[in-house]
Amino acid sequence: MTLRLYNTLTKEKDALAPLLRDPVTGKDRVRMYVCGPTVYDFAHIGNARPVIVFDVLFRLLRHVYGADHVTYVRNITDVDDKINARAAIDYPDLPLNEAIRLVTEKTDAQFQADVAALGCLPPTEQPRATEHIDGMKAMIERLVERGVAYVAEGHVLFSPSAMDRLNGTLPRYGALARRSLDEMLAGARVDVAPYKKEPMDFVLWKPSAENEPGWPSPAGIEGRGRPGWHIECSAMSMAKLLEPFGGGLNCDDPLKNTFDIHGGGIDLVFPHHENEIAQSCCAFGAPRMANIWMHNGFLQVEGEKMSKSLGNFVTIRELLETGRFGDNVWHGYVLRFAMLTTHYRQPIDFTAERLVEARRQLADWIDFVSGVDPSESDEPPAELVEKLADDLNFSEAKALMASWARQKGDVEAATKLSRSMRFLGLWKSEASAEIYSYGHSVSDSPSAAEVEAFIAARRSPPREELCRGRPHPRRA
Repeated sequence: MTLRLYNTLTKEKDALAPLLRDPVTGKDRVRMYVCGPTVYDFAHIGNARPVIVFDVLFRLLRHVYGADHVTYVRNITDVDDKINARAAIDYPDLPLNEAIRLVTEKTDAQFQADVAALGCLPPTEQPRATEHIDGMKAMIERLVERGVAYVAEGHVLFSPSAMDRLNGTLPRYGALARRSLDEMLAGARVDVAPYKKEPMDFVLWKPSAENEPGWPSPAGIEGRGRPGWHIECSAMSMAKLLEPFGGGLNCDDPLKNTFDIHGGGIDLVFPHHENEIAQSCCAFGAPRMANIWMHNGFLQVEGEKMSKSLGNFVTIRELLETGRFGDNVWHGYVLRFAMLTTHYRQPIDFTAERLVEARRQLADWIDFVSGVDPSESDEPPAELVEKLADDLNFSEAKALMASWARQKGDVEAATKLSRSMRFLGLWKSEASAEIYSYGHSVSDSPSAAEVEAFIAARRSPPREELCRGRPHPRRA
C-alpha cells in the first residue's frame, strides 16, 4: 500500500517513502511532527482541525506500517509572552515561574481532555518547549558558527539573506511558500528593531527582564534570556525524530537529519514553517528538514473569519459543554465528523447546520451497525484504506461509507461501516441516543423519561432481524 500525500513543498501528491527501516524487523518506520498548542487558554475550534486531520493520518500510518513503526510528535509550547501575561493576571500574588507552571499545566490538561473528547489518539510524544532549552541553545550556537545567525543587543537573530548566500545543498529561503524575500517582506508583519541587520531577520533568542522567565543565554551573551518561537520546533523535532535514530548536531549525514512528514495549519507556512526549515537545514547542512509538508486549510465560522470582535469565537470546550453555538451541546464525535466532511486542504465553513447534518447521519449509521460486529474490531476495510491513501480523501471515504449504510439488511456492509467508523475515531460502541441527546437545546433538555423513551424507540433490532431486512425506527 502506497500513500500519496499532497506536499506543499512540491505542490504535488508525493508518494510517502519512509527514510528509515527498522534494523531488527526490516520494516519501514515513519516519523511525523505536527505543531501543537501554545498553552495559555482554551483551544478554539480552528485549533481542532489540524489535531483531527493528523489524527486520521496517524491512524492510517499505524495501519499501513504498524503501530510500533510510527512516531508521531506534537509539541506543547509552554514558553511564550501570552503565557506570561495570563500568569500575571490569573495568579498575581504568586512568583511568576510558579504562576506560569500553574497556567501551562492547567491549560495543557484542558487541551488533552478536549481533543480526547474529539476522538483523537494521544501522539507518541508530546514534548514541552521548556524541556528542550539546551537543545535550542546548542542549535543557535551552531547557526552562529555557520554565519547565518548573529548576536545583537542581547538577541540572536537568523539572517535569511546570509542563508541564501551560502553555497551547497541548502534550500532557498522561501522555497516552501514559493515567494522571494521581497515578496515575503511585502506581505509580512515584521518587527522593526534597530538591532536587526535586515527587516526579514528573525529572533532565535531574546533577553529576559527580571519579571520574565529566562535561562542562561547562548552565544556568549551575558544574562538570562528565552527562545524565539521558531527555534522551539527545530529543537524538539531534532530531539524526538532525529537523535533517537542517529541524527542530530553530531551527525553529518543529511538523510539521518531529515524526517518524513511535517504538518500544521496553512497559516503556519510562513513565517513559522519557512523559518523552521531555514534553522534546521542550516544547522544540519541538509537540503530538507522533512520530505513531505502537509497543511490543512483555514476555518471560518458561519461564513466569517472567527474573531472575538465578531462574537463568533468558539472554543472546543464551549461546543462540548455550553450550548453557546447553535443552541446545542455537541458530542465530540459529531464535531469530528463535521470537521472531516470537507477535504482537509480546503477551507471549511463551520456552521450549526453542518453539525446538525453530521449528527443526523452519524446517528443513523450507528443505528445500522449497532450489535452487528461483536468483535468490535477497528480493522478498516481495504476499500476505505484505498480512499484514505489518496491524500486522506475523506469525501470519497464518506461516500463509500454512505453506500454501505444504504444496504439495509446486509450484515457484511454493516460490518464494514462499523469497522470504518471505529477506525476513523467516529464511534466506539455508544448508542445513537447518546450521540443524539447531546443535540438537545440546553434550554429545553429532555426529561429522564423522554430520554428512556427515545432510547427505546431507536434501539437496534436483533442481528437476525437485521438480516431479514426489518426497517429501523426513524427519528421523529
